[in-house]
Amino acid sequence: MDQPSTRPLLDKLGVKPGHRVALIGSFDPDFVEQLRARGASVSRRAVRDADQIYLAAETNKDLRKFSSLRKSIRRDGSFWVVRPKGVKAITEAATQQAGLDAGLVDVKVVSFSPTHTAEKFVYRLADR
Repeated sequence: MDQPSTRPLLDKLGVKPGHRVALIGSFDPDFVEQLRARGASVSRRAVRDADQIYLAAETNKDLRKFSSLRKSIRRDGSFWVVRPKGVKAITEAATQQAGLDAGLVDVKVVSFSPTHTAEKFVYRLADR
């Protein structure tokens, strides 16, 4: 059985000092503090040329925000969908399809918390 990663969450997410991060939806205040402590600039709405966008998605309906939000990330940035683990209201397949429909591809999945998964999407290399 695989051992859980001991790497800090922000390392797994690729957060670097100076990153412009947009949080869309509800996030734990501890996560926001970790981002700020790392030196990231944090906004609660989409910002132009964001290095990272985090979308808190609870249902497949929340994935509709993908297309409009992806326009805010840098071409070499990342779009993370943070969703509950193992619920039928939002599925991995629907999340991946929403990314593809928005012109992004999924490249990584990390355990965001005991209850949530984060899936990373980026522009295809040909689109950067």
